[in-house]
Amino acid sequence: MKLNENFVLRQIVGSWVAVAVGQASVDFNGMLRLNDTGVLLWNKLKDGADEQDLARALTAEYDVSPETALQDVQDFLRQLQEAGCLEK
Repeated sequence: MKLNENFVLRQIVGSWVAVAVGQASVDFNGMLRLNDTGVLLWNKLKDGADEQDLARALTAEYDVSPETALQDVQDFLRQLQEAGCLEK
């Protein structure tokens, strides 16, 4: 799993958003707004992290159990997949 290269992370007026560019902008008309946690996970995905790496990153950064971190990561990845931000 990796990020679709046709989505880029940008900061616009203090908010982080994932924006479709190129061909992806034809299929996905909009932006995804990310909070600080989403930005952390997005950047880890750019570096090649897998699901377990992402969960570990959450537990290292936030006071959250491994089980909760894994569930949050799975929810985040599902949202990215639905938006077309991920490639398998």
